[in-house]
Amino acid sequence: MSSKFPPSSDEAEDTSDAADSDATEEKLRSGIQSIEVGFRLLDVLTHEPRAMMLRDLAQRAGMSPAKAHRYLVSFQRLGLASQDPVSGRYELGGFALQMGLARLARVDGVKLARIALSELRDRLDQTVGIAVWGNQGPTVVHWMESSYPAKASLKLGDVMPLLSSATGLLFAAYLPRSKTKAMLDRELAATRQSLADIEPVLEDVRRHGAARVEGMLLPTIHAFCTPVFDSMGDLALGLIALGHEGAFDTRWGGEIDTALRTCAADLSYQLGYADHER
Repeated sequence: MSSKFPPSSDEAEDTSDAADSDATEEKLRSGIQSIEVGFRLLDVLTHEPRAMMLRDLAQRAGMSPAKAHRYLVSFQRLGLASQDPVSGRYELGGFALQMGLARLARVDGVKLARIALSELRDRLDQTVGIAVWGNQGPTVVHWMESSYPAKASLKLGDVMPLLSSATGLLFAAYLPRSKTKAMLDRELAATRQSLADIEPVLEDVRRHGAARVEGMLLPTIHAFCTPVFDSMGDLALGLIALGHEGAFDTRWGGEIDTALRTCAADLSYQLGYADHER
């Protein structure tokens, strides 16, 4: 039953504040649709390697040429788009470049990967890590155990072998040979192998777009290592996942492989990697 007495001034103020708060949250959730619509034009220009005619740009963005032109006029004023005065084709503008450079200057790949892997470890409940190329070779710089540690005897700062670990194989496959030659020569000599012996293995890594080992470095321990690329298309770091035989999905296209690839693709995108197959 409702009260016959009107709310006090404090109650009325609380009700008003709550209504204002709800309205504000709704505005934040709804955003500004016209900006989101216009952004489709910038998204097309970002992923198209050449300048575009208005009709083609509008079609790709899913809007009429007249509507696209209105947005492009504003984007040109802001420096987000430019138009060739001779051909009439549209391209990204100078301010778009400045925005991209500012983002690249501030981004920290390892920091981003640590945040992403925390969620991945919790979802998969597998041991995960990050490796970068250091002075001595592929080096583990971050490590997060699953709820049932793999007892892999690895620690931060460990340098992984090139030929007997998923991490090493990834870096050997993707880095310029000039970087890996000294370490590779030592391991080849120690195992009495030649470059011709291991090149098919490295080509298999490149063909799959990731490295996988099954009990190679440590018995009963399986691992994946997936590449993250920077804005120049170079290998920036490797995402590692490992686990015990029987509790680790080693299938290409399986849950672990797919999750690592999705995570790596998102990180590569954030580092400025232009993968037109995304």
